[in-house]
Amino acid sequence: MSDILTTILEHKRGEVESRQAERPITEHLSRCRSAPSVRGFVDALHRAFISKKPGVIAEIKRASPSKGLIRANFDPPTIATSYELGGATCLSVLTDQKFFQGADDFLVAARNAVALPVIRKDFVVDRYQIAESRCLGADCILLIASALSRNELKEFYDEAAELGLDSLIEVHDEEELATALELSPQLIGVNNRNLKTFEVNLQTTVRLKELLPPNILMVTESGIHTRDDVALLQQAGVNTFLVGEAFMRADDPGQKLRELFF
Repeated sequence: MSDILTTILEHKRGEVESRQAERPITEHLSRCRSAPSVRGFVDALHRAFISKKPGVIAEIKRASPSKGLIRANFDPPTIATSYELGGATCLSVLTDQKFFQGADDFLVAARNAVALPVIRKDFVVDRYQIAESRCLGADCILLIASALSRNELKEFYDEAAELGLDSLIEVHDEEELATALELSPQLIGVNNRNLKTFEVNLQTTVRLKELLPPNILMVTESGIHTRDDVALLQQAGVNTFLVGEAFMRADDPGQKLRELFF
């Protein structure tokens, strides 16, 4: 499992190059004008936080590099509806095909089935993907600090804002957090999974929460499976969660969401 992120990013750059050859960015930017109105991903999470309710970003994910196939019975609209009924604040939809068995169509179908804001969960390595995400109907994109240079992170963050998209900046350690904070973002995600080794430690969130300014909302990601996990993170002052595998392995993902958080 050595440095999976590097392998994913190398493949993603080639994939984006192929997509650009088929459909130039100018076409996406033109189509953005008629894309669905954004639903306010960050706003929805802030409303949950202010009301002191768990803000749950429920993930639609078929597989992962570390776990293989997670859910065989996979129908994004049905899962999205289950999440909405279960009390989810937002959705996360994996669109990476090679490593997560995702698809752009999964995001479109899931978003069309519910009224929830949606983040496109993918590996952004080029501004092309930002325009593409807006055209798909995403309300937010993921920017992984360890996958981007400082300049790229700023450029992509600004580009997303210009297109009306929110950004979830994902960090894993103190150095990445310091870089992300230079942008004065509204939202920071702390991935408890090290994307180079895929090892998980919830203490990553607990440690970094102490360094976060109070005006920035922190999302804890990965490794959240039990009520004890939720309680541990809430005791650290975190009440916004991104959860995928625990829900995806349940017969009824929305019911599992209710059991874990409500």
